[in-house]
Amino acid sequence: MKRDKVAEDEKEKATYLGFDLSTQKLKAVQLNNKLEILVTAEVQFDSDLPEFRTQGGANAGARKNEYFVQPVMWVKALDIVMDRLVMEGADLSTVMAIGGSAQQHGSLYWSRHGIDTLKNLDPDKFMHLQIDDSAFVLTRTPIWMDGSTENQCLEMEIAIGGPQEMVSITGSKCYPRFTGPQIRKVYQQRTHAYEDSKRISLVSSFLASLFIGDVASIDYADASGMNLFDINTKTWSKACLNACAPDLEERLGVAVKTNSILGNICDFFVQRFGMPAECRVAAFTGDNPSALSGMLVEKDWLVMSLGTSDTLMMNLDHPPHLEEGHVLCHPTEEDQYMGLLCFRNGSLVRDAIKRSEAQNSWETFSALLDSTPRGNYGNMALHFHTMEIIPQAKGVLRWNKSHSAASPDAAKGVLKFTSPEAEIRALIEGQMLHRRAIASDMGFHFGSETKIIATGGASVNKSILQVISDVFNAPVYIQKASEAALLGAAYRAKYCEYLAQTKDETKASDTEASTVLSYHDFILPFIPNHVELVCEPSKDSTDIYTPMLERYRAMANVLQENK
Repeated sequence: MKRDKVAEDEKEKATYLGFDLSTQKLKAVQLNNKLEILVTAEVQFDSDLPEFRTQGGANAGARKNEYFVQPVMWVKALDIVMDRLVMEGADLSTVMAIGGSAQQHGSLYWSRHGIDTLKNLDPDKFMHLQIDDSAFVLTRTPIWMDGSTENQCLEMEIAIGGPQEMVSITGSKCYPRFTGPQIRKVYQQRTHAYEDSKRISLVSSFLASLFIGDVASIDYADASGMNLFDINTKTWSKACLNACAPDLEERLGVAVKTNSILGNICDFFVQRFGMPAECRVAAFTGDNPSALSGMLVEKDWLVMSLGTSDTLMMNLDHPPHLEEGHVLCHPTEEDQYMGLLCFRNGSLVRDAIKRSEAQNSWETFSALLDSTPRGNYGNMALHFHTMEIIPQAKGVLRWNKSHSAASPDAAKGVLKFTSPEAEIRALIEGQMLHRRAIASDMGFHFGSETKIIATGGASVNKSILQVISDVFNAPVYIQKASEAALLGAAYRAKYCEYLAQTKDETKASDTEASTVLSYHDFILPFIPNHVELVCEPSKDSTDIYTPMLERYRAMANVLQENK
């Protein structure tokens, strides 16, 4: 009985670490057993590590669209953030599991010496003095900002039978920022370096490698942002690997489920920080999948991030074949997928209209938006100030109530509406009808259970959120906590430890496996009020916006045909 009490006390004291290596910083959080935040620490690359001369966390290359980072900067950032956690009062002897998130699409190339060093880290020295430039065959490695691989994308797609084939295998057509084309460029332009590389890591699996003292496996969700991974079979695609570079599979290693334990923490952290030797390290993943984990997105929920570009994230039962979207393996539901859609014309367009129509004031903008009725008297507008991704179109098109696709001046529309409020409502309704139409095309099913989580800069604007609620005919929520990717990393650490413990207990008792809770059902009781309801749809929303959705599609077709 006494032993059980001790075990229970130990469990109560258990804590979990989450790390998020984003473009501009490395942030860490320690959560207690109830998933409450105890300590946070961060390292800003530009200001805390000025010797690497980054701007916005990256270095510009010599050629157009080239961007890189020196991996040693990230190692040094880990040294600093661990020390800062301790200085902030973190008790690292209680950490039972670690999870991580990182910017997607970056790649790192290990040397044989680097892997040997990783396996034999000396706890008396800083890690960055050991994992130095000699640990990598390339000391400047491409990150997601690098868009210099258009030729490699073309070559890879031709080799496997075209963009549609790439979409059906990997969930996305070939993108210059994706890892596969980047690896191909390294193979072509730095052949010796490629041949000398023993393993290739993504940024997420690289960070995990530092914790387990060995090259960590790439997880399914982050692997599916590479143009190399078959999202249907959950294995590397032989066709895509062959189209990329020779002997690539042995360099990537076997991919693992995102909800898996990579191993225990390495001795470096046990000796240097007093962490328990039995502390488990969960597979690290990309920042988008990790954000989905942190928001606890249920089946019928849609995440809308309102930023420079607007982004939609959603759960999908089946991968659609939408050439311009991204489909990734779901981070927490093994038989599901996550869809990712990007819309270029987001907050910059809203800002431009705020300046021209609302005296550059959000307060005025919102008042004008609220003063116009839903449906805007038939005035609709599409504002694609830069080339949009879906549909591929650029330009501005305004229709008043008398316009249709059959109108002789359909492609011209009207030059301007008669009032600033009509301009503002036409912009916001047009943007949201666009988002809804493309989400439907991607395979997201709208119904009575649909709910929306709004994040990003414009999510503070309740007037915009009300339009979203009406157009989507769904309640809109905002998250109470920020840093979804970081929290998602720590939540997954606790969940992966729970899965591993359940497996251990089943094995020890030699009984049949008990019912294992899903990620959502396991985490939700700890954070029951993680979202806050902000808006509900008006009763006439369906009647107003269903016909407008068809009208939007007609306008988009006209704009695309006349691009």
